[in-house]
Parts: sequence; structure tokens; C-alpha cells
Amino acid sequence: MPAHDSDCPFCPGNEEGPEMELLCLPQGSEHWLTRVVRNKYPALRQDGQTMRQFDGVHRSINGVGYHEVVIESRTHNASPALAPVEDVSRILMAFQMRGVVMALDDRIEHVIYFKNHGVRAGTSLLHPHSQIIGLPMVPYDVRNRDEEARRYFDDTGNCVYCDMLKDELQDRRRVIAENDDFVAFLPYAALSPFHIWILPREHQSSYLMVSPVSIDKLAGMMRTLLRKVYYGLNDPDYNIVLRSAPVKAWYADHLHWYVTLIPRVTQTAGFELGSGMYINTALPEESAAFLRSVEA
Repeated sequence: MPAHDSDCPFCPGNEEGPEMELLCLPQGSEHWLTRVVRNKYPALRQDGQTMRQFDGVHRSINGVGYHEVVIESRTHNASPALAPVEDVSRILMAFQMRGVVMALDDRIEHVIYFKNHGVRAGTSLLHPHSQIIGLPMVPYDVRNRDEEARRYFDDTGNCVYCDMLKDELQDRRRVIAENDDFVAFLPYAALSPFHIWILPREHQSSYLMVSPVSIDKLAGMMRTLLRKVYYGLNDPDYNIVLRSAPVKAWYADHLHWYVTLIPRVTQTAGFELGSGMYINTALPEESAAFLRSVEA
């Protein structure tokens, strides 16, 4: 792809009006390197109050919330796998800065941070970008994970994620990379081939509590993993999701924020949709060994 596309709404020179821009990094700089803008076609709208409606078994909530786009780079054909680590750190800092704003809004219950890379991962624009959505409720999947983590904590007194990390570091067969603050591994029961978790060593429930130093360490870890995936799997389509605690549970003892990187090397089909179970055609231990062997 070219470095600049005159038809791309995210390329320099094609910026929307100032009413669309929410954050520009570096702040105070004449030329932006990372921007956060309102989504032109939002799933949620910022105006209004939360209202729930009930009609027998039919329930609904109005679409109040935030839907923002993080334009990761000025360059149309940039890739996080090949970018300097400071570029990745700047994107992660934008996540946190906008997440704090959303969390301070009393209407918002949960914030989701994600990146879709490639058509199979759900992207519609090629210019590198991520998205942040602030929701007026906690989604079922998040509530289910929360309840299971709470059950484990009530039974053992421990955070299940901390215990999982301890187990992975002791076993080491599924560990891909690590630094002072983070460990990257494939879970014992990974849902798909090369399904990677990045877990902070320190127990923290919310990404909004992470220090700038740790964000830099996370950026280095993510860049290493993206390069391993880029070279080892030939730059596949992938999703990145940063999972953080609901905004009203910043200090939960049973929750632990983390990042998932999911290469789209297989497809979800009828069995998965019908059963809620996933067929993983690759052993996590073998996938981890392969990624460790890839020079990044």
C-alpha cells in the first residue's frame, strides 16, 4: 500500500473538523502522530441518559455511550509490528487517557479497547487504527468472567489470573516471552491456534491504574509478539482486545486486566456457534514453541 492515500479519511490532510478530534499526541505538537476522533458511524451516541425498557421477555437499553477511533499513525501503510516501540506506547497511552474520560462519566459501566487488523478480523479501513467503546452496561461475557473469577476468589482467597500466571511460569512450555512487568503465553485451553495472552505480573484489576513505565514495558512486549506473528505467520489478520475490569470495579481483588492477541488463522463455524465450544487444531505447547523460535 502507499504511504499516503488521498481518499483515506485518516491520512494527514484529510482530517475531519476540530469538532471530531478528541485527543492529539504528542500534545501541543504542530504535527500529530496519533489522534483520537469520534467515530463517524458510531455504535453508540454520547448524548442522552441511560434508559431501560421491559416488555415481558423483551428488554432493551438505549445506545448511550462512546465510540471512538484511535488513528495510530500518520502513515497509511504503517504496521505496529514494524513500528518503533514508542509508537506502540503512544497508542496504549491514548487508550488509557480516553478510558479515564469515559470511566468518569456516570453513565458508563464498561470500556472495551480493541484493534481489528485485516478483513477476516473485521476491519473496514486499511489505515492502521484501533477503537474504544464505552458501554452503558457490562456485557454478558464480561459478567460471566467476573462471576467465575469471583467464585475462585471466594473458594481460595486468590486471584485466578495470578494463580494462572504462577502456573504458567512454573510449567514454562506455553510461555512465549516475558519482561520485568509482563508475561506472554498461550493458555492451557487456548480457544484457537496462537491465541496469546499478555498478563501483568502485578495484580491490577484496571488498565486505568497502570503507570507510564509499565505502559512502555507493555508496548515493548506487544511489539515483540506482533513481530513474531508478522514473520512467523506471514502477517495474518488478527484481533487485539485489552480486557479491563468494569469501571465501577477498579480495585477488585478477584479481577486482573490483560491483553489478548488472536491471529485469525482458523474460522469459527457451525460447531462453535452451535455448542459454544471451540476446536483448536494446534496444541498450545507446540504453538508457543514455534513462536519462541521466531526471531523478532
